[in-house]
Amino acid sequence: MSLIGRSRPRTEDAALLTTGGRYTGDLEVPGCLHLVLVRSTVAHTRLGEVRPGAAAAAEGVTTVLTAADVPLPPMPPEVGTVRQDMPQPLLAGDVVRFAGEPVAAVVAGSRAAAVAAARLVEVDHQPLPPLVDPRESLRDEALVHPEAGTNTALKLTFGRPPGRADIFAGCEVVVRQSMVNQRVAACPLEARGGVAVWADDRLTYHAGSQAPHLWRERLAGALGLDESAVRVITGDVGGAFGSKAFPGPEDVLVCWAAMALGRPVRWQETRTENVSLGGHGRAQVQEAELGGTRDGQVLAYRLSVVQDAGAYPRIGAVLPFWTRTMLTGPYLIGKAKFTAASVVTTTPPVGSYRGAGQPEAVAALERMMDRYAAEIGMDPAEVRRRNLIPSDRFPFTTLTRATYDSGDYHEALDQVLNEADYPALRAEQRRRREAGGRLQLGVGLSVFAELTGADMRSERAEVTLEPGGRFLARAGTCGHGQGHATAWATLAAEVLGADPGLIAVRQGDTDAMETGGGTGGSRSLQTGGLAVREAALALVEEAKGRAAKVLGVGQDEVAFSDAVFTGPDGGTLGWAELAESGPLTVAATYQPTSGTCSYGAHLAVVEVDVETGHVRLERVVAVDDAGVLVNPLIAEGQVHGGLAQGVAQALVEEAGFDAQGRPLHADLSAYAFISAAELPSFETVAMQTPAPGNPLGVKGIGESGAVGVPPAVQNAVVDALAHLGVTHVDMPATPQRVWRAIREAVSTR
Repeated sequence: MSLIGRSRPRTEDAALLTTGGRYTGDLEVPGCLHLVLVRSTVAHTRLGEVRPGAAAAAEGVTTVLTAADVPLPPMPPEVGTVRQDMPQPLLAGDVVRFAGEPVAAVVAGSRAAAVAAARLVEVDHQPLPPLVDPRESLRDEALVHPEAGTNTALKLTFGRPPGRADIFAGCEVVVRQSMVNQRVAACPLEARGGVAVWADDRLTYHAGSQAPHLWRERLAGALGLDESAVRVITGDVGGAFGSKAFPGPEDVLVCWAAMALGRPVRWQETRTENVSLGGHGRAQVQEAELGGTRDGQVLAYRLSVVQDAGAYPRIGAVLPFWTRTMLTGPYLIGKAKFTAASVVTTTPPVGSYRGAGQPEAVAALERMMDRYAAEIGMDPAEVRRRNLIPSDRFPFTTLTRATYDSGDYHEALDQVLNEADYPALRAEQRRRREAGGRLQLGVGLSVFAELTGADMRSERAEVTLEPGGRFLARAGTCGHGQGHATAWATLAAEVLGADPGLIAVRQGDTDAMETGGGTGGSRSLQTGGLAVREAALALVEEAKGRAAKVLGVGQDEVAFSDAVFTGPDGGTLGWAELAESGPLTVAATYQPTSGTCSYGAHLAVVEVDVETGHVRLERVVAVDDAGVLVNPLIAEGQVHGGLAQGVAQALVEEAGFDAQGRPLHADLSAYAFISAAELPSFETVAMQTPAPGNPLGVKGIGESGAVGVPPAVQNAVVDALAHLGVTHVDMPATPQRVWRAIREAVSTR
């Protein structure tokens, strides 16, 4: 019986739920020093003298570092298409550009000594005007990087048809909406941190990383080392969601300190630092227009984006590229235009966050589909049904040249409506509206497509036959909660005919696997997992040669089935017997020939108190398709996690700043963090439309919940208030924001 498609509990969980994981913070290194950063409390200021005198003399302090002490260049943007003249220094030397930017580092024998001494560092500065609103930044009236001559780090445009023709000519209805897809914080279980060890002219860096090999490359480049002189090791990465995709200036600094001092050095971010600075995503201001006919056919769509990149244009500046790529979503739209400007502000840099640019596209389009439906007086489900790409059009290439490999979007929509009993929900909504009570019901939909594994990078894996017929699989991907150890063992076991429990999986060590693309963008299964499968297939062929020698026959005469090698005369050998001749290791590389496109339909039901603005989420029904599911239980877990994060963005999460650029979300007492108490039991349905471009027909599913559910919840909130005249509520739909929308709508009727 095939192991593919069978739910199997994650093997990783036993340790995580009993003895606990082994995270960066758990690592004990003898003689380790502690590095604590002195961070600016002002968002924008010209630095004068940084005086470490009292701090340097404090008990237990080894050294205090300022920009003048660290002879390393600033870090350029992570993507070459972004302006390269806005690099980020390891320590601010002349100008501070966001509240929390490091201006000095204290290194001491204990963390307590370093924290105490950091308070003694004195900094002279002359405040400069803050620039918090990305729309103001776009005007270039004040510059965050004067030497660049502009605040715009990246511009993108798109038009089909090309030219300046009015794409809305001929539309009977055009709706317009300004939206904010707010900045959110990744909030991983373990904040960022690392332990650097310099010994025998080689750097070993223990860190929570999504992509150890990429970190090795970046650290080596920043420190002026050959990659062979750098080793990156991860333990149990306590969550990431994009915030640990690339090393930051702090990682480079702690590695340089270990090299300069000849001692191991540890840096560990506090929760306050993490929430305020350690990985924000989204942060788009959007202007949208959608036009069509009175009978529900969408003809044209335009989206303009101002992307807040933060003070330094890191990977977040590139998010509009993916927003543009997924511009028209799962719909047949004949004309579309897109413009985007990624601008710098005096706020912390923006990075990638679960879905990275694609959820922003879905949120805008799905909000506009509801606005259009309301304008023409048609049910939002019917509007979507009339415009979805038909199943007989796949593979389908969109206006933006994105290729959707397979799908049945109409079936996904039908399933979510049937599962939720959509007619009954609408009947209950009418009943409540007629009764006029304070608790009104809202129903929201979203239908979405998401490119997964779109980077097309190859992955390499090794599988080793070990004594006793056990196996070790090594992979270049790096799981941080996705269940890779369980899934990779399943894929290898399927080929080897072995029990998955006999297969150990090793990942997260650049010395154990020479190359690796890391984990992100829902790429791991269709690259790293398939590389493990290829290596297992190659091991079977190699083992046939060994079995042939033992059996005294030709290799082509050896058959393999159910973990047994059989010769033409009936002689047999098992894996354990083959292992008696010594270990056998085989490597393989898997090169994707195409990306995949996952999709789904989500429905949310909310109850809104029209007197207080409080929103209660009653139901979430999620239909998701990620091709063939290797382990449905793990896939459902990924959907659940994404749904929780998506609901959180829709209702509670927002990283904001005051007019001076100071964070309003300094820790988890100020940054709303969703819990099980605010979530219903999710109702999930798994579709399986095989991907034609890979041997197993698999797609990615790690981000689907975070992509699809935010606009479904947002649409549900607006739907609950539509009879009062409310046409839009920005995320997060907090009680205050909802209450104000109601008051404004009622006062203008």
